[in-house]
Amino acid sequence: MHYLQQGLFVLSAGLAIFLFAKKAGQIKRNILLGRDANFSDRSGERWKNMFLLAFGQKKMFQNPMVAVLHFIIYAGFLIINIEVLEIFLDGILGTHRLFLPVLGSFYTFLINSFELLALGVLITCVIFLTRRYGIKVKRLVSRDLTGWPKSDATIILVTEIVLMSLFLTMNAADRSLQLQGVEGYHETGGFIVSNYLVSAFSTWSSTSLIVLERTCWWLHILGIFAFLNYLPWSKHLHIILAFPNAYFARLETPGKITNMPSVQNEVLYAMQPELAPTDAAAPGKFGAKDVMDLTWKNLLDAYSCTECGRCSSQCPANLTGKALSPRKIMMATRDRLEMVGENINKNGSFVPDGKTLLHDFITVEELRACTTCNACVEACPVSISPLEIIIDMRRALIMEDSNAPQEWNSMFSNVENNFAPWKFSPDDRDAWVNS
Repeated sequence: MHYLQQGLFVLSAGLAIFLFAKKAGQIKRNILLGRDANFSDRSGERWKNMFLLAFGQKKMFQNPMVAVLHFIIYAGFLIINIEVLEIFLDGILGTHRLFLPVLGSFYTFLINSFELLALGVLITCVIFLTRRYGIKVKRLVSRDLTGWPKSDATIILVTEIVLMSLFLTMNAADRSLQLQGVEGYHETGGFIVSNYLVSAFSTWSSTSLIVLERTCWWLHILGIFAFLNYLPWSKHLHIILAFPNAYFARLETPGKITNMPSVQNEVLYAMQPELAPTDAAAPGKFGAKDVMDLTWKNLLDAYSCTECGRCSSQCPANLTGKALSPRKIMMATRDRLEMVGENINKNGSFVPDGKTLLHDFITVEELRACTTCNACVEACPVSISPLEIIIDMRRALIMEDSNAPQEWNSMFSNVENNFAPWKFSPDDRDAWVNS
């Protein structure tokens, strides 16, 4: 019987790891479809960013209550994985509580710590569900989150509640079996949370308790395997990608807009023709129409977005009722990138499908509403930049499609002819001083 369980466990674990690795590989490939960009500078600052933003969740603490609740879930996810490691090894080796003989009394301390975390995670998930469906916090019920995004958050929170409940019930059944002296269930001492459940099982037979303990054990680990493979399809992929995304965050002055070298060179050559190379290649694309025109960092941003809505809640355009929502920009970019990835999976390489990120996923109205104030970037807990995507797509609209409002065209004309946004010749620019 033990060998059968070991075989089933190894098969389940192998399948879960294979499917996760396959999807993770596809996500990496999708991200690398973006243009190259160099983020290898100032490594010390980058490591500091990663520890403060991803590990320390620095920006989350602008709202201390929510930050503490989020940190409980975050710490639970990281620390309880030590317990998952034991379950994983027990499943492969056919043992039970493998670390107990090695750690002795410290083992009980660890399990008690895990139980307190599990209880904290369980309570926090209930609070977060209440914020979504009871209190209805505005940024969590906006028009961006209809359909799948709303269900995604609920699935994760409910799954966490179920997994933590299974963990505590498993420990309570295990402790009850210890008290009955059943062979194989070694003395650990009382558990700080699950002990309150032990009395409920006082009348259960050892057979019933073994079935309960084994059922919870299997459901718990299979639930974790399922959760592992759900992550790459979910916004909760940020649990993994927040770390590299924070490391590769831009370190320039906030709000600095990156120029296009091809445009800079064209202006330079117009002013100083003698510098223009005789064999200069024609400039490539201006801006971005589809995900392949964005940088790999922009695409990593899209996969790292947790859809928390802090960017949109700080966006002045969004707050005044305009179509723009920075969160939706990131969600649309990820949706289009996933569609491109599926196209590659099906055809071996990308086959044009008649769709682009611009127009089909993000509208001109959304792009024009942006004031480039940088509030969305400042608000993001892991320094995601919807602004870079918006600017690149506006460049494509104007420089590739000549698609700009009349007011903008007038300004462009004035800059070109008068070297300023106003309709005054350079010779008359100081005339207002004498008026």
